[in-house]
Amino acid sequence: MSEMSKIVRTISNSLFPFIMIYGLYVIMHGHLTPGGGFQGGAVVASGCALILVAYSSGWVFKKVKESNLSILESIGAIGFISLAFLGIGVTFFYNFIAGSGLLFGEIPPVGPNSGNLNTAGLLPLMNLSVGLKVIAGLFAIVAVMAFVASRRMRKK
Repeated sequence: MSEMSKIVRTISNSLFPFIMIYGLYVIMHGHLTPGGGFQGGAVVASGCALILVAYSSGWVFKKVKESNLSILESIGAIGFISLAFLGIGVTFFYNFIAGSGLLFGEIPPVGPNSGNLNTAGLLPLMNLSVGLKVIAGLFAIVAVMAFVASRRMRKK
Protein backbone atom coordinates (compact mmCIF):
# COMPACT_ATOMS: atom_id res chain seq x y z
CA MET A 1 0.00 0.00 0.00
CA SER A 2 1.35 3.39 -0.93
CA GLU A 3 0.68 6.67 0.79
CA MET A 4 -2.57 8.43 0.08
CA SER A 5 -2.80 11.98 -1.25
CA LYS A 6 -1.83 15.00 0.80
CA ILE A 7 -5.52 15.80 1.34
CA VAL A 8 -6.22 12.40 2.91
CA ARG A 9 -3.12 12.64 5.10
CA THR A 10 -4.04 16.16 6.25
CA ILE A 11 -7.60 15.14 7.14
CA SER A 12 -6.26 12.03 8.92
CA ASN A 13 -3.82 14.15 10.92
CA SER A 14 -6.66 16.48 11.87
CA LEU A 15 -9.07 13.72 12.92
CA PHE A 16 -6.57 11.46 14.71
CA PRO A 17 -6.32 13.45 17.99
CA PHE A 18 -10.12 13.74 18.26
CA ILE A 19 -10.56 10.02 17.68
CA MET A 20 -7.96 9.26 20.38
CA ILE A 21 -9.58 11.61 22.88
CA TYR A 22 -13.02 10.19 22.20
CA GLY A 23 -11.74 6.61 22.56
CA LEU A 24 -10.05 7.40 25.88
CA TYR A 25 -13.24 9.15 27.02
CA VAL A 26 -15.27 6.01 26.25
CA ILE A 27 -12.74 3.87 28.15
CA MET A 28 -12.69 6.05 31.25
CA HIS A 29 -16.45 6.67 31.39
CA GLY A 30 -17.46 3.07 30.75
CA HIS A 31 -18.95 2.66 34.22
CA LEU A 32 -21.18 5.73 33.78
CA THR A 33 -22.21 5.58 30.13
CA PRO A 34 -22.51 2.86 27.50
CA GLY A 35 -19.06 1.77 26.49
CA GLY A 36 -15.99 0.69 28.36
CA GLY A 37 -12.60 -0.81 27.72
CA PHE A 38 -13.46 -2.86 24.67
CA GLN A 39 -15.53 -0.24 22.89
CA GLY A 40 -13.08 2.57 23.62
CA GLY A 41 -10.15 0.38 22.62
CA ALA A 42 -11.86 -0.36 19.31
CA VAL A 43 -12.34 3.38 18.70
CA VAL A 44 -8.65 4.09 19.41
CA ALA A 45 -7.55 1.17 17.22
CA SER A 46 -9.73 2.48 14.39
CA GLY A 47 -7.96 5.84 14.69
CA CYS A 48 -4.64 4.03 14.39
CA ALA A 49 -6.01 2.15 11.36
CA LEU A 50 -6.89 5.52 9.81
CA ILE A 51 -3.25 6.56 10.07
CA LEU A 52 -2.21 3.17 8.68
CA VAL A 53 -4.38 3.68 5.60
CA ALA A 54 -3.30 7.30 5.11
CA TYR A 55 0.45 6.73 5.42
CA SER A 56 1.02 3.07 4.36
CA SER A 57 2.02 0.07 6.43
CA GLY A 58 5.75 0.59 5.81
CA TRP A 59 5.69 4.07 7.34
CA VAL A 60 3.67 2.88 10.35
CA PHE A 61 5.97 -0.10 10.98
CA LYS A 62 8.93 2.30 11.08
CA LYS A 63 7.17 4.30 13.81
CA VAL A 64 5.48 1.50 15.79
CA LYS A 65 7.44 -1.62 16.63
CA GLU A 66 5.71 -4.98 17.01
CA SER A 67 7.45 -5.49 20.35
CA ASN A 68 5.88 -2.26 21.67
CA LEU A 69 2.40 -3.52 20.76
CA SER A 70 3.17 -6.82 22.47
CA ILE A 71 4.35 -5.00 25.61
CA LEU A 72 1.23 -2.79 25.64
CA GLU A 73 -1.04 -5.81 25.26
CA SER A 74 0.81 -7.63 28.05
CA ILE A 75 0.52 -4.63 30.37
CA GLY A 76 -3.24 -4.59 29.79
CA ALA A 77 -3.61 -8.31 30.50
CA ILE A 78 -1.37 -8.29 33.57
CA GLY A 79 -3.10 -5.16 34.91
CA PHE A 80 -6.54 -6.71 34.55
CA ILE A 81 -5.58 -10.01 36.18
CA SER A 82 -3.67 -8.20 38.95
CA LEU A 83 -6.69 -6.05 39.78
CA ALA A 84 -8.88 -9.16 39.82
CA PHE A 85 -6.54 -10.92 42.27
CA LEU A 86 -6.18 -7.88 44.57
CA GLY A 87 -9.74 -8.40 45.81
CA ILE A 88 -9.28 -12.12 46.41
CA GLY A 89 -9.58 -11.66 50.21
CA VAL A 90 -13.36 -11.55 49.80
CA THR A 91 -13.93 -12.89 46.30
CA PHE A 92 -12.28 -12.81 42.89
CA PHE A 93 -12.90 -9.40 41.20
CA TYR A 94 -14.09 -7.88 44.50
CA ASN A 95 -14.37 -4.10 44.12
CA PHE A 96 -12.52 -3.29 47.33
CA ILE A 97 -11.82 0.35 46.47
CA ALA A 98 -15.48 1.40 46.01
CA GLY A 99 -16.64 3.46 48.99
CA SER A 100 -13.21 3.44 50.64
CA GLY A 101 -12.30 7.07 50.00
CA LEU A 102 -9.19 6.00 48.08
CA LEU A 103 -8.49 6.57 44.39
CA PHE A 104 -11.79 6.12 42.50
CA GLY A 105 -13.42 5.18 45.82
CA GLU A 106 -15.35 8.28 46.86
CA ILE A 107 -18.75 7.51 48.35
CA PRO A 108 -21.38 8.82 45.93
CA PRO A 109 -24.15 11.13 47.12
CA VAL A 110 -27.55 9.60 47.70
CA GLY A 111 -29.59 9.53 44.52
CA PRO A 112 -28.55 9.31 40.90
CA ASN A 113 -24.86 9.61 40.18
CA SER A 114 -24.12 12.91 38.51
CA GLY A 115 -21.26 11.42 36.50
CA ASN A 116 -18.56 11.50 39.15
CA LEU A 117 -15.63 9.36 37.98
CA ASN A 118 -14.43 8.75 41.54
CA THR A 119 -17.31 6.48 42.55
CA ALA A 120 -16.54 3.31 40.61
CA GLY A 121 -13.70 1.73 42.55
CA LEU A 122 -11.74 -0.66 40.34
CA LEU A 123 -13.96 -0.36 37.27
CA PRO A 124 -12.10 2.55 35.56
CA LEU A 125 -8.78 0.79 36.17
CA MET A 126 -10.14 -2.46 34.74
CA ASN A 127 -11.60 -0.58 31.77
CA LEU A 128 -8.19 1.00 31.18
CA SER A 129 -6.50 -2.40 31.28
CA VAL A 130 -8.99 -3.91 28.84
CA GLY A 131 -8.66 -0.82 26.63
CA LEU A 132 -4.87 -1.20 26.43
CA LYS A 133 -5.20 -4.85 25.49
CA VAL A 134 -7.83 -4.16 22.82
CA ILE A 135 -5.92 -1.20 21.35
CA ALA A 136 -2.74 -3.22 20.95
CA GLY A 137 -4.48 -6.39 19.78
CA LEU A 138 -6.78 -4.83 17.18
CA PHE A 139 -4.10 -2.51 15.84
CA ALA A 140 -1.65 -5.40 15.53
CA ILE A 141 -4.23 -7.41 13.58
CA VAL A 142 -5.00 -4.53 11.20
CA ALA A 143 -1.30 -3.69 10.78
CA VAL A 144 -0.34 -7.27 9.94
CA MET A 145 -3.19 -7.54 7.43
CA ALA A 146 -2.07 -4.29 5.78
CA PHE A 147 1.55 -5.45 5.74
CA VAL A 148 0.65 -8.78 4.11
CA ALA A 149 -1.55 -7.00 1.57
CA SER A 150 1.24 -4.58 0.67
CA ARG A 151 3.67 -7.50 0.20
CA ARG A 152 1.23 -9.21 -2.17
CA MET A 153 0.75 -5.99 -4.12
CA ARG A 154 4.53 -5.65 -4.60
CA LYS A 155 4.84 -9.22 -5.92
CA LYS A 156 2.31 -8.56 -8.70
